[in-house]
Amino acid sequence: MGYDIEALNDVLQPVGSARGLPNDFYTEQSTYDAEREAVFFANWAAIGFGMDVPEEADAKPVEFLGLPLLLVRGRDGQVRVFQNTCRHRGMILIDEPKKVRGVIRCPYHSWCYDLTGKLKTTPHVGGPGQNTHDDIDRDDLGLIEIRSHVWQDIIFINVSGQAPPFEEAASGVLERWKEFERPAHFGGAESAFELEVNSNWKLAVENYCESYHLPWIHPGLNAYSKLEDHYHIMKAGEFSGQGTRVYNPDLSKDQAFTNYPDLSKKWAKQAEYISLFPNVLLGVHRDHRFAIVLVPQGMDRTVERISLYYADEKMTGPDFADLRAKHAAQWKEVFEEDIFVVEGMQAGRHGRFFDGGKFSPAMDEPTWMFHHWIASQMVAAAT
Repeated sequence: MGYDIEALNDVLQPVGSARGLPNDFYTEQSTYDAEREAVFFANWAAIGFGMDVPEEADAKPVEFLGLPLLLVRGRDGQVRVFQNTCRHRGMILIDEPKKVRGVIRCPYHSWCYDLTGKLKTTPHVGGPGQNTHDDIDRDDLGLIEIRSHVWQDIIFINVSGQAPPFEEAASGVLERWKEFERPAHFGGAESAFELEVNSNWKLAVENYCESYHLPWIHPGLNAYSKLEDHYHIMKAGEFSGQGTRVYNPDLSKDQAFTNYPDLSKKWAKQAEYISLFPNVLLGVHRDHRFAIVLVPQGMDRTVERISLYYADEKMTGPDFADLRAKHAAQWKEVFEEDIFVVEGMQAGRHGRFFDGGKFSPAMDEPTWMFHHWIASQMVAAAT
């Protein structure tokens, strides 16, 4: 099992009396390995974006927590996720992003699969010149498809196959943000970037979902959206985060992004930011949204993949390229301001006498809710 179930009892208490997750959830490989199964593979976890395979026949290999995966956009436009291994001898099929010309061909013995994963050819499988054999049933040897779902261009997978349907698992955010269930347009090269952080992935979630740190870590944001303008957003077992009643950045005096039409009046100045458990950080605004997919690279290293999307497709054209670049730079600066915080907390988790910390009932409830969810997943997996 690799972790102390009894130590999680303090995490599962109400926020006023709860402790944070024990240090080994940030520093011990055995706990990280157990978390892989209980948190990521048992639930709907994000592995990338639809824009990673933007056109039909695009394929991109992805390694997720040691699992070799292949993202494929079929000729029907649907994104599918397969295990990136040939059914013959387990050879990796594709080792770099590419356009599939015809079929996915294994480089070892040339077994070939179509874009739906069906095994199409098995050269010489019955001997030289014999491409069939009675013991080789192609219908049973297609690529192993991983259960997947694409929402708001984010690709989610459920490796165990046992999680509720995505629409049920994410029902709270789907209902809360139903006004944003409409097309959003990726801003292109200017609107995507990555950050590498030397910390456990959970610390990025914990930091993102609370506004308590705003006055000291984000002075630029705090200049127009102060701590007192923020409120908590939570749904047990699904997400936690915070919102602001005063979203009003000043990017340009000459240009502005087009808003979504027909939004409720509250969105004129309101914006919301949530952590959709386990590893997606989301933000919605009247004119754009963003998503951050946290990709654990080990116990103490995380890659943050950030993509920005706009309400109006016109905003993705060349006339707005400079504004998009400025916008992305603004968000990148905000996210970079958090790096020293999460890296500092990671270093602090090596203090042998740190006991998980004490939550502020007034300010830390979203972070506590995430800890509570992690602890409940780990306890459930062990019982």
